[in-house]
Amino acid sequence: MRITIEVDEEVLEQAMALTGETKKGPAITKAASEYVRREMARKFANMVMEGQFADYPLTNDELEAADR
Repeated sequence: MRITIEVDEEVLEQAMALTGETKKGPAITKAASEYVRREMARKFANMVMEGQFADYPLTNDELEAADR
């Protein structure tokens, strides 16, 4: 999908540097995809820690205790 957006030039340069992309479009796509992936992982981790999965074998406290 093609869209037109305004992005702060400094933020765009940082996104290009961090993603390793030399073109603007692929850098924005990669940065947005990574953001979505991280947010989904964070939300899933929160759901696990809150015990929202009855069949998940360990609670957050049990996982932390096992790491010690």
